[in-house]
Amino acid sequence: MFPSVFALTAMLMLSAHTSAPPKSVAPSADALMRKYDGDVPGASLLVIKDGKPLIRRGYGMADLEQHIAATPATDYRLASVSKQFTAASILLLSEDGKLTLDDSIRHWLPSLPASTDKVTLRELLSHTGGLIDYEDLMPPTTTEQLNDQDVLHMLSATSKNYFPPGSAYRYSNSGYVLLGLVVEKASGESLPAFMRQRIFKPLHMDHTLMYVRGGPEISHRAYGYSEEHGTWKRTDQDLTSATRGDGGIYSSVDDLAKWDAASYDHRLLSDASRKLAYSAHAKVVGEPYEANYGFGWRITGDTVWHSGESIGFRNVIVRWPKQHFTIILLSNRNAPEPYRTVLAIAESFLAP
Repeated sequence: MFPSVFALTAMLMLSAHTSAPPKSVAPSADALMRKYDGDVPGASLLVIKDGKPLIRRGYGMADLEQHIAATPATDYRLASVSKQFTAASILLLSEDGKLTLDDSIRHWLPSLPASTDKVTLRELLSHTGGLIDYEDLMPPTTTEQLNDQDVLHMLSATSKNYFPPGSAYRYSNSGYVLLGLVVEKASGESLPAFMRQRIFKPLHMDHTLMYVRGGPEISHRAYGYSEEHGTWKRTDQDLTSATRGDGGIYSSVDDLAKWDAASYDHRLLSDASRKLAYSAHAKVVGEPYEANYGFGWRITGDTVWHSGESIGFRNVIVRWPKQHFTIILLSNRNAPEPYRTVLAIAESFLAP
């Protein structure tokens, strides 16, 4: 049995700013997180077992200039961790009968060239569509942030593909930007509104949003930083930080605990949809970790996980479903890469 959203929210509210993990675990986790602590860009860490937080704490600063500390409620730009929410949106619309996973992307976005006729939504979800990455199409003179329509226009102006659809794997931000646009076409709502109504509100992820400039502000915002010549420089946005379906969500470890809880039952997605999301559809190549890819999730051994990297942010969520165990680490800095840190923290809990 896993806690309801209300029960999980109550547990997180009752949990102190620094939860009390087993004594043998706390020192090792704190040692691994030491690089984030102090007057430096920080991180938030959540370790969950059977729906209960074992470690829930913030390290370092969410905002160096204002000297605001990171906490479990701090909202970070999730970057590519956002992809699992875009995938879930497509699966929800499939359950609604508004689309099918084998629809051609060009059915929904007819401005795309004829070379995309056989590229399906299913292939975009698993990064096997072969579409050119929009960063490879950006004019060198670009000075304004790209939005999703800019990406669509660039892809509509090229007939090139990396490979025939379904024949190979290549991680594709372009594919997930287009999937976000399909959500809008199929639902008749903006992507932020759809996610708010169909995912965030039902799960009481009250401080999570798909951020767009000029829209609702982020309540407990962490700003991104990069270390340059031994000092920290705010690097919160770049030219590709305004696209949405591939990486535009802000959330906290507290809210992501509710998302994690929903992965064990049908409060959001049906059993069939969750099986699709967490099943291997393609072997990952060209990346530093051995994995298969589901829909918005990598699958490695007995874990399902995804990382997210954007200028000034490095994040990861790693789930061990059979052990009902999850670790979420969100950080507002360009380094270090957090995946190995999470695996090292997990050893303290999962060791026989």
